[in-house]
Amino acid sequence: MRVEVLGGLERRRRWSQDDKVRIVEETLVPGAKVTEVARRNGVAASLVFTWRRQARTSEQVVPSFAPVQIVATEVEEAPKLLPAGDGRVRSVAAARTGLIEIDLGNRRRIRVDAHVDPEALARVLEVLERR
Repeated sequence: MRVEVLGGLERRRRWSQDDKVRIVEETLVPGAKVTEVARRNGVAASLVFTWRRQARTSEQVVPSFAPVQIVATEVEEAPKLLPAGDGRVRSVAAARTGLIEIDLGNRRRIRVDAHVDPEALARVLEVLERR
């Protein structure tokens, strides 16, 4: 039986985590082009794009505080009258108790009152967070 051992360089190169992070950070510099960074480091551009995507998905979301502003609302004496969908007029209380306004940025805002279902609100916020 004859066995032949081939020597030489391995076709696949192994990249350390530090090298991957360094290369991805190079692509995040303003004005940097992924293809140029990849060529300079001897990496396929598609692999650098894969590392960038993996870095985005591996980032952990850290809870943080957001600025909150409490604003007093004016209470009107007379109730408001609003037309209902069936042609009738219904009365609406002038001041809603426990009104919470959540400003999500990007011209997105949610207003809820004290009677909101917390589970439904959590689902809505989760969907909006993904957009």
